[in-house]
Amino acid sequence: MLEFLQRFFENLGMTFGSTVVEFLYNLIYILPIVIISLTLHELFHALASHLLGDPTAKNEGRLTLNPLKHIDPLGFIMIVLFGFGWAKPVPVRLQWFEKPKRDFALTAAAGPAANLLLALFGVILYGIALALGELTKINAATLYFLSFSFYFIHINVGLALFNLIPVPPLDGSRIIMSFLPNRIYFNVLKYERVIMIALFIVIALGIFDGPLNYLINTVASPLFALGSELGIFIIKIFS
Repeated sequence: MLEFLQRFFENLGMTFGSTVVEFLYNLIYILPIVIISLTLHELFHALASHLLGDPTAKNEGRLTLNPLKHIDPLGFIMIVLFGFGWAKPVPVRLQWFEKPKRDFALTAAAGPAANLLLALFGVILYGIALALGELTKINAATLYFLSFSFYFIHINVGLALFNLIPVPPLDGSRIIMSFLPNRIYFNVLKYERVIMIALFIVIALGIFDGPLNYLINTVASPLFALGSELGIFIIKIFS
């Protein structure tokens, strides 16, 4: 298992040898993962809002697995090229909620929850990929499967943690703000656009990079360990 992982990461490191190869890497790994992850993230927002009484997302066709309904073209390109961006926000009307602050927070939490569930699904893929690498001859398909599952976990953990940052308009702010008094809560909502611009400037300057990468690695490491144990378990069954 360790020898296979070593060969995998050596091959993975080779993909950064040129701009062309890096572009292809983004195309075959990052592109499909981002499409899946953003689509499920926004779908869970829409589904939570709908279940809590707001018909807006359903009326605007957001209760769907169709990526075209959820992905903002510019935001998508930004994610693929620069590692941060945005999807189309799910429309929410607070007046439909029985308890607006609570239900808005639950709707917000559904997005990161979707990414964490996807990361756990990625653990299963990762375990299967490791087992295939040990049980069969290593080939391009095996390496792709392992690479895909590796980044599937990493990207979804990253999306979940990034969106949980308690700064408007990220999902984490909806959760934290639900505990604020109404006067402060609705005043903050008025200035979301200004705060959003400031947030993107901070992200572009790389101020969040160090802390966020540390958190991503901290959360992802035990998931990779779990995937490795799953791979060993599968090997014992089939070897």
